[in-house]
Amino acid sequence: MSFFDRLEKYRFELRHFTILFVVLLAFQGALSFIHNASLRTFMVKTQNWYQRNSAEKLANVTTTSLELLTEAVNLRASMSPSQRLRVTDALNIVLSQELLAKNAKDICILVSRKNKIYAIDEGGALLNYLLNPALPIPPASTSHHEAIRLYSRIRHELKAREEIVTILQGRQTFNVFVPFSPHGEFEGAVYMKDTPNFSFITGSIVSSYNETSIIYTSLILLGLLAMYYVSAYTIRERDKAQKLFFEERESLVKERTTHEREFLFTKRIYHTHHKAEKVMAFIKEDLKLLTADNIDEVKYRISKYSNFISRVIYDMKWFDPPIQIFRGPNFNTDINGVIDFIVKNMFLRVAIPSNKTKFVTDFCKDLPNVHVNEFVVWEIVEPLIQNSIDHGGEGPITITIKTEYDPAHKLSRIIVSDNGRGIAEPLLLKDEKGTQKLFAENVSTKESADRHTGYGCYIAYDLVTAKCGWSMYAENIPGGGCRFVITIKN
Repeated sequence: MSFFDRLEKYRFELRHFTILFVVLLAFQGALSFIHNASLRTFMVKTQNWYQRNSAEKLANVTTTSLELLTEAVNLRASMSPSQRLRVTDALNIVLSQELLAKNAKDICILVSRKNKIYAIDEGGALLNYLLNPALPIPPASTSHHEAIRLYSRIRHELKAREEIVTILQGRQTFNVFVPFSPHGEFEGAVYMKDTPNFSFITGSIVSSYNETSIIYTSLILLGLLAMYYVSAYTIRERDKAQKLFFEERESLVKERTTHEREFLFTKRIYHTHHKAEKVMAFIKEDLKLLTADNIDEVKYRISKYSNFISRVIYDMKWFDPPIQIFRGPNFNTDINGVIDFIVKNMFLRVAIPSNKTKFVTDFCKDLPNVHVNEFVVWEIVEPLIQNSIDHGGEGPITITIKTEYDPAHKLSRIIVSDNGRGIAEPLLLKDEKGTQKLFAENVSTKESADRHTGYGCYIAYDLVTAKCGWSMYAENIPGGGCRFVITIKN
């Protein structure tokens, strides 16, 4: 007796299987609800613990870095100005580096004097306090009223126990206080406000379980309807085709993503390749003009040119290079010197002199050096100057490059301006992320823009904001022309 012949005595109708499917679906729905509820409870408890541990670990690492730095450096009142500057820069880097993280919201050092609490968030003020606690403590650069208020509640407990104290604010905002004990003596606390967010983990796990539940329900349903061989076979084939479709689509998405990354990388190489060719021509020209009288001057220029070529070649090796090659305490770059070299040895070094472009430099002698690779500064300033040359208009263009330093706020500025036709107003508008459209990728003011234009300002803005931690904006000058302003926090 065949399989279909045995099934003929069982008169299963559509309503029977509908009832079985509805009952199965109801039980599976209840089971999924109970499991999801228990899973969410478990994940919430796990995330709370992990978030607290992550916030405390980040604050503890910052405190340890500060204490190790103060112990590694021989702090004394007789330190030279250059030593003070190096120590201040190192402390500022430690205090500001954590704020670059996505979850860190606030950081400062809290100390008390005569029952009054002070907040320190700047390396110079911290160095002065460590050298002489009796000196007046200047006000912090930003308000830390909440940190002071919370610290006043736990100060005695923190000093007595010398253990990390964490205060939860809301559901996932952690106020972490770590005892600050340079040289083994309690001086106060390092405060960090951290808001880690791991809700996407719960969503992924619950989503994965829901997918598993759907597959499980489908398999049981196929088992109940096994006597309908044709229907079950059709469902299996449908699932197989859907799986193949998703796999193929996933493969296409991965391939497209890879191509886009390679295309962006190729554009960046193309953008710097013609500069490298120009620099190589300068090197060849210097070698032809080399004499015993100008050997030192030529050697200096060739050294700079060669290092720039090395930088270009290094960029070709990395799609997303590490931050250490852009900034760090090992770099000590004279911005004025870099700009002066670019103007004299890149833009003014032409075969046929022209009156179309004139350069005016106004350098601040007190401008502090920066802990940024000098060729990163080169890659930032050079496209801005080139932009003024390319988009200045037909008439004679005067390009003014100025540097400023505000010692009161410890801010430096690089201003590149021209008297040309300016920038189109739509390009000065900001997008939803707060970035001016001029600095977006593939945006150019050239009338005959091709697929390789609109990349210089984009690279300069990315290096300024993402790699150096500075800020930059562009604006039109009321009398005509435009200017780019780069602000550096020293």
